[in-house]
Amino acid sequence: MARIAVIGGTGYAGRHIVAEAVDRGHTVVSVARTVPNERVEGATYLEGTLLDVPGLVAELEGVDVVVSTVPGRGDMLGKVRPAVAQLVATLPDTVRVGVIGGAGGSLASADGPRLVDTEEFAEEYKPEALEAADILEDLKALPEDRDWFYIHPAGGFGAWAPGERTGTYRDGGDVLVVDEQGESYISGADLAVAVIDEIESPQHPRDRFTVGY
Repeated sequence: MARIAVIGGTGYAGRHIVAEAVDRGHTVVSVARTVPNERVEGATYLEGTLLDVPGLVAELEGVDVVVSTVPGRGDMLGKVRPAVAQLVATLPDTVRVGVIGGAGGSLASADGPRLVDTEEFAEEYKPEALEAADILEDLKALPEDRDWFYIHPAGGFGAWAPGERTGTYRDGGDVLVVDEQGESYISGADLAVAVIDEIESPQHPRDRFTVGY
C-alpha cells in the first residue's frame, strides 16, 4: 500500500480521491487550508497550502505519491503553476507527482486542437485552462528520472454534476473522452477510481491521459 498525500483534499476532486484511496487500504493525508468538519474516516487531515511549499513538504515527509487537485481559479489564478513547479523541485525524486488538470488541455480530436484553442471554449474559463495546460508543459520538461502523471477529467466534471461511483471509465489518451451522443462526463468518484488505479498500477509514467465514460 502507498502513502498518498492529496493537496486540496477537501475540494470536489480531492475528497473523492481521499475516500477512494482510504477504501483501498492506502495511508492517506489530506491537505487543505482548513480542516473540514466532515472527514473521511481513516484519513489524516492537515492544514496547509500549495502556496507554502517548504511548510508543505515538511509535513509530507515519507509520502510515496503527492496528488495536486488545486485549480488555478479565483485567488489562486496565476499562482498554481509556480507553486506546483516549486513543489516538484522540492520533493524527493522518489515521490511521484500527480496533477488533476482540466478538460481544456485535452485534444478535441486525435490530430488536435486543444479544447481551450477551439472557438467553442468559453472565454471566462480560458485563464484557468491555460494555466493548467502550462503545468503539463512544465512536467514534460522535467528530467527523465522524475516521474509524474497528469489527468484531464471529462468536460462535464464538477460538483454541479456529481454522479455515482460505477468503478468504470474510459482512458482516451490525449483526446477528450465523449460518449455516443458527443457528451463528455465523469463523476467525481470515478475520476478518483482512475487516479488510484494509476497509482496502484502505473500505466502513464511521465504522461497525461484523459478520462470519461
